[in-house]
Amino acid sequence: MRLLIINPNSSATVTARINEAAQAVCEPGETITAIRAIGAPDLIVTPQDAEAAERAVTKTLGAWRHRVDGVILASFGDTGLDTVRAQTDVPVVGIAQSAYAMASVLGPRMSIVSFAPTMAEALRKTALGYGHADRLVAMHMVEGATWDDPGEIQHELAPQLLALCQKSAREDRVSSIVLGGGPLAGLAARLQSQVNVPLIDGTTAAIATLRVALKGTQRPEFSGQRLAHS
Repeated sequence: MRLLIINPNSSATVTARINEAAQAVCEPGETITAIRAIGAPDLIVTPQDAEAAERAVTKTLGAWRHRVDGVILASFGDTGLDTVRAQTDVPVVGIAQSAYAMASVLGPRMSIVSFAPTMAEALRKTALGYGHADRLVAMHMVEGATWDDPGEIQHELAPQLLALCQKSAREDRVSSIVLGGGPLAGLAARLQSQVNVPLIDGTTAAIATLRVALKGTQRPEFSGQRLAHS
């Protein structure tokens, strides 16, 4: 299985975090490559950022010349998902789509924990758009946080994020907690031992989703242009 993960923002350090999370769960026989969308915003926090990122994602995928079996879009807006699906015949999933789907399997109640209040509306909109309005019972954002490098957000804010996860597990009666935002890739595994409900990482959830989708199937491959079904 050869997967391509596209980070819809242009941050090299966030892309490195996403790659670390992906390689940590990579299994024998799998190749997972993480790249950033060239020309995208450094971080996606506004609708304008999302529009620019979508253009960058489609351009970046169009320039990719290596064969892949599936594509993952690694932002919690699932930026460009419909456009990319129209661009290729291989399976394409977003990390938000996959994280919320996993949460729905784990139980009827989920919460979202993320690193900034500016993320809240986009995270809520995506969850509701995928039909999880009845499951999303709480959202917790770190208040007043600042950062210079988006790739360091999960390290700089780890204590606050852990406290919010513990608060949600204790007070919200949730079945799972989604850590929202590409910069938090890989954090769930590091915090899980200190939280008594499952923490969901979007990157690893998306990889698991594509494993299921691709297992035992023969799919067309993508090599830089849309491939017709044989």
